[in-house]
Amino acid sequence: MRLRELLNVDELGLRPLAGADLGDDMLDRAISAVPTIDRADPGRFLTGGELVLTGLAWWREDGDAEAFVRVLARAGVTALAAGEVEHERVPDDLVRACRRHGLPLVAVRPETSFAAVTEHVLHRLHRQDGVGSLAAVVERHRMLLADQSSADLVLDLLRESLGVDVRVLSATGRQISGARPPLRARTAAALAARYLAARRAREAAAPHVVTVGGRPYSLVAVPDASEVPGVRGVSGVSDGSDGSGVPDALGPGSHAEELGDWLVVVEADTSDWPAPDAELLGRLVELVTDARSAHERSKAALRDLAGRALELLHGTVPAEEIPVRLRSTAQSIVSGQLTWPREQFVVARGEWHGGRPVPAAALRVLMEEALLQPDGPVRVSPQDIASTVDGEQAVLLVLVPEPTTGLPDPSLDCAALQRRLSAALARWLGPTDRVCVGVSVPVDEPGNARRALEEARNALRIARAGHERVTVRGPDDLTTHILSLLPLIPADTRRAFADRLLGPLRDHDRRHRTDLVTTLRTFLDCDASWTTCAARLHLHTNSLRHRVTRIEQLTGRDLSGLETRLDFLAALRSG
Repeated sequence: MRLRELLNVDELGLRPLAGADLGDDMLDRAISAVPTIDRADPGRFLTGGELVLTGLAWWREDGDAEAFVRVLARAGVTALAAGEVEHERVPDDLVRACRRHGLPLVAVRPETSFAAVTEHVLHRLHRQDGVGSLAAVVERHRMLLADQSSADLVLDLLRESLGVDVRVLSATGRQISGARPPLRARTAAALAARYLAARRAREAAAPHVVTVGGRPYSLVAVPDASEVPGVRGVSGVSDGSDGSGVPDALGPGSHAEELGDWLVVVEADTSDWPAPDAELLGRLVELVTDARSAHERSKAALRDLAGRALELLHGTVPAEEIPVRLRSTAQSIVSGQLTWPREQFVVARGEWHGGRPVPAAALRVLMEEALLQPDGPVRVSPQDIASTVDGEQAVLLVLVPEPTTGLPDPSLDCAALQRRLSAALARWLGPTDRVCVGVSVPVDEPGNARRALEEARNALRIARAGHERVTVRGPDDLTTHILSLLPLIPADTRRAFADRLLGPLRDHDRRHRTDLVTTLRTFLDCDASWTTCAARLHLHTNSLRHRVTRIEQLTGRDLSGLETRLDFLAALRSG
């Protein structure tokens, strides 16, 4: 593709600033790749023939452009395309530098995305050169493009070229990029489960076929930064259903790092692909590997941020200093904001069927994945979640949008969160595993962060008093009624209170084989209604009155008073 052809695309609206007056030789330069570069020294990545896109994040003042343009010109770059969003214009310093070095310069207007420019060029290159050259194009883009948008563009090209759907999934089945519409949730979960099973079994490193629902899929693992670059796959296993046999992601054989894996899923059997197609798939995996590495670096920075914030909130820093300290410890890097972002604390703890705690690092990944589901309780991106571990707990700081006048608050709603977590975690929890979650109110000011974290932890204590597989509690549950505060009282204190109040009844039941404790519990469950309680216990009303009188005599309490009934309710729930 020639530079002249690109400038003639009306919908892109590229505007020449330097080079258009330098003759046909400049305008007829060929474009071979479209990297995006926002680093001050890009030379080691360039091979010549590129249309370099830059958002000008590296430019700060006059004089910065000279060195940047000199490197591009020496590398044989075809042209430079500068965005007008960062500085609202292309700096005159850059225009002068390009003219000095004979490098064509075009302006990219704010309403034209770099992805649109890249997609247009890649499609032209693909139509002109075919599959073999497309592999080379992907390889050249791999050197500089390491974000999801670039991966999406190449996945679209692969679909057009080979006629197959290609997607990138997480190890929990969440679609990261690729063909639309996404796979059915059960199918994606089954594919992820087959991947995890093969990974744990250390099966042969080659892409093989997985059959789910009678349809073949080829799984290729995406290496992380610690692995040797290349294509790593999983051996073929077959599952005739849409989701049976999913291994327990929280079970004793699980590891936190595997739950953060990515895999390329090709909706075809790639075992007999010709060499050019196999090469193209390999280049694609390398591109996605770079995208994953960039994602992991970003996630590591956010986790470091969450850890430092938690350490600060745990410390002895005076409350009035917390706002300054939090801002200075990099809260400003979350989503690129320069001020305190509106966020909520989410604290989670899990238990295996034997009561052993789920590793907090694994639970942290599962919580992130559940929140990132496309139909999750609130729209968040990976950059909106900073998470860390604190002992047996996973602690997440989740950015939530500001409320809009006249519309419901878009913050995390506990009922919606419980529904989504229950649906998402059901695929990963064993039948007797549990996950309990506490959520704070949105925090608009950093000075309220310590209180909000404690609020989320108190909500977690209340959640743990329940019996559901997934229980989410929030601020409303702390103030619904007085009995909801019981989990906030130390367990030893609750047991002592219950023993002191119920001990005489338990002793009497044990020695005389009576059912006074059961009678008391039923009486309170029936809101002290004599007729309802008598019917439930299959007693005559007079017999029930006799039992209640005996309870009052043994405990020295009058059950006609509301305060006494609340005390007995608290004792029954405490032990």
